[in-house]
Amino acid sequence: MTTTPHDPHDLAIAATGLRKSFGDQTVLDGIDLHVPAGTIFSLLGPNGAGKTTAVGILSTLLSADGGTARIAGHDLATRAQAVRAAIGVTGQFSAVDGLITGEENMLLMADLHHLPRAEGRRVTAELLERFDLTEAAKKPASTYSGGMKRRLDIAMTLVGDPRIIFLDEPTTGLDPRSRHTMWQIIRELVSGGTTVFLTTQYLEEADQLADRIAVLHGGRIVAEGTAEELKRLVPGGHVRLRFSDPAAYERAATALRETQRHDDALTLQIPSDGSQRELRAVLDWLDAAGVEADELSVHTPDLDDVFFALTGNHPVTAQATVPAPATTPAEETAR
Repeated sequence: MTTTPHDPHDLAIAATGLRKSFGDQTVLDGIDLHVPAGTIFSLLGPNGAGKTTAVGILSTLLSADGGTARIAGHDLATRAQAVRAAIGVTGQFSAVDGLITGEENMLLMADLHHLPRAEGRRVTAELLERFDLTEAAKKPASTYSGGMKRRLDIAMTLVGDPRIIFLDEPTTGLDPRSRHTMWQIIRELVSGGTTVFLTTQYLEEADQLADRIAVLHGGRIVAEGTAEELKRLVPGGHVRLRFSDPAAYERAATALRETQRHDDALTLQIPSDGSQRELRAVLDWLDAAGVEADELSVHTPDLDDVFFALTGNHPVTAQATVPAPATTPAEETAR
């Protein structure tokens, strides 16, 4: 797929050639990241791929060994303080202090952001209500469920009114209901103009949320694009036809091209990218042969297929890439 050049002025995050090693282990081997403003960008990769290292560098918590980056228009190397003032960071592990209440955690963040007392209390009250934590606000955070702690963690990140937020595996360990609640929160943040840089191991999460996805493996970005673009990189899409009449099954097998037969189940499998054009061609062939299938289903590769193909033993040689606009990050929560 053709790469479209990115205008750095239209990007919330623009990184080129980022490198990082720990001893003789190269974790990031010259990666490029381009994140449009007001979108969700997801960095996928297996454990140890370097996702957290990338977040650490982009959020000024780690220094890169090489490469350049601009966050919210600020050069990462020369204007780190301006970058910190423009971003929010929620790490893999909650920064919530369980010994104090949820409200006290929020007020502490307001103090760290040097908000006037009245302003801090107003922001705290608004965020606690927004994240459905008002009733639990006076209770010690240690009594919160995992989902409540995660919501409080993100609420604390928002005290500085960030426009770019780094979420490093924000739903790890959450039950399905809490995970879906977190997804809704992330969508609402982006609908309000925030840019979200999300790392995750949950492929469904990236598929559900991300406008663009990059797959990190072996220290490099091995593919980038929308979820649909990435799925098209992997072969294996097909149309499956099931018959109850053996005679109809045989006529269809004769009429259709490149079919894979499953005689015991009376099913035919036809390679397809799932497009309307190819589906119409299959139906036209069946009509011409005077055959009607009892069941037709379309199967296309999902992100699981993409992930295993890109990070396993079945390399994909194609690559997808698309452009990105700009946003201004928000204040990093001092953790």
